[in-house]
Amino acid sequence: MTDTTVLELDHVTKEYGEQTPVRALRGVSFSVSRGEMVAIVGQSGSGKSTLLHIMGTLDQPTSGIVRIDGVDAAGLNDREVSSLRAHKIGFVFQQFFLAEHATLRENVADGLLYAGVPAARRFRLADLALERVGLADRAGFKPGTLSGGQRQRVAIARAIVGQPAVVLADEPTGSLDSATGAAIMELISELNALGTTIVMITHDEALAGRLPRQVRLLDGQIVSDSAQQEQA
Repeated sequence: MTDTTVLELDHVTKEYGEQTPVRALRGVSFSVSRGEMVAIVGQSGSGKSTLLHIMGTLDQPTSGIVRIDGVDAAGLNDREVSSLRAHKIGFVFQQFFLAEHATLRENVADGLLYAGVPAARRFRLADLALERVGLADRAGFKPGTLSGGQRQRVAIARAIVGQPAVVLADEPTGSLDSATGAAIMELISELNALGTTIVMITHDEALAGRLPRQVRLLDGQIVSDSAQQEQA
């Protein structure tokens, strides 16, 4: 691990069940450096969702080590893991998960709710994040007034509002039409160019091919990593 590594998995396994355990992850090892944009690509059943939960500290591995910005998540209690997640990880999902009754500013500010940031500062940072995704003029609107692409922009703003070490994006264009999806990918690329570290989960080979690095998963194992291929 180097000083620039923000996410590291070392021989991570995940099994479900006891009598006949299902091995969802089988010794997964890779790392992501600060400022990288990486696609984790694989078909349904390859282990992508399990890997997302492990990387996001939403679930614990059966064995192996997960480090987020140098911190070994296994050595933390539940409260400390929640704090690590709140400060170091941003999430973007295929479904936007916006509170319909709240304004865009409030939705984005909620991304800092568990990080212990005072309310006034949460709203200031939310306005800055909305400006970064091109929705500064909609801060007082509610999600019901927005298109799907705009909703995903709000979700991205919520993910980046706390300047996390890494943003995990799970099929971020999956519920959008192709033109809107392309615009969202352009935004994600722009954010990455400004320094945001992004790991994107996708089954779409063409989409993954647009990212600088592709890590391919099959049956819970990494079968290729373009970064290693380049080094070879």
